[in-house]
Amino acid sequence: MNLEDIRRILVVGTGTMGQRIALQCARYGYEVIAYDCSAESLAIAKAKIPVDAAELVAQQRMTPEESAAALARITYTLNPEDGATADLVSESVYEDPKLKAEVFARFNTICPPHTIFTTNTSTLLPSMYAAATGRPAQFAALHFYWVWDGNMADVMPHPGTSPETLELLAAFAKGIGQVPLVFKKEVPGYVGNALLGALNNAAIKLAIIDEAVSIEDVDRTAMLVLGMPKGPFGILDVVSLDTLWRITVTNAKLSGDPGALEFAEKFIKKRYLDKGLLGVKSGRGFYTYPNPAYSRPEFLTADFIRNDDDSPSE
Repeated sequence: MNLEDIRRILVVGTGTMGQRIALQCARYGYEVIAYDCSAESLAIAKAKIPVDAAELVAQQRMTPEESAAALARITYTLNPEDGATADLVSESVYEDPKLKAEVFARFNTICPPHTIFTTNTSTLLPSMYAAATGRPAQFAALHFYWVWDGNMADVMPHPGTSPETLELLAAFAKGIGQVPLVFKKEVPGYVGNALLGALNNAAIKLAIIDEAVSIEDVDRTAMLVLGMPKGPFGILDVVSLDTLWRITVTNAKLSGDPGALEFAEKFIKKRYLDKGLLGVKSGRGFYTYPNPAYSRPEFLTADFIRNDDDSPSE
């Protein structure tokens, strides 16, 4: 299979990343089928993707005509059988290896033999569910970050991925405006998430578990000392705290670490999720949006004074 043979993309899972992947593929001329098993999630995606497109137009990354053309290339469906014409599948469902295996096994019976399967997993290894795809040689991780803000895509094989699939996915990633980072073998967390995960763990221990410093001071340090545009807690708000919870629970179960599971339930779920504090998408998380404390000029000065309204969960 050659790059020019890929014409139609099936995006499975229409959360934040699925939405961005769908729009990015459509921007670069691909027909996109956005599938979700949840009518509510699909409706949210159908409303949000045009908003993202409008923002790209406002930022002069697309013209109004390009935006209209891209949006016209995206169809939304609750019917998995609509994936029967897909040439490439991009999966972005919850970080649960059993769920991902079930999804790929189902689409293996629907998609034609030539279809390439990819997973956008952030923390799992593709080998955990490669066999379930029914086409392990045509399966690898194709992991996106912010898609158009930090446009790197990880292309990571499992031991059974064919060299041809890896080469094709690198070319596909480049063709949709990404910088492909091709791995020699699979490792958890790629590069970006492995580094960010270590930073997040340290931040959470300092501010939440040990309560040694405030959330704001952790982020102020990351921004002032490390030169980051926003700190780890600001980043986690963008990722969303329900995603953080699912990743933490899955990793805790896989590792058998009771401490990590206790943290997920005691700190993330009870302090945040149970109160509806999901981050940017709910308007509140570690910070309050749309004007979080870290976006204000005084945040990085000696004049910063913490406002309790900025961190409603504490």
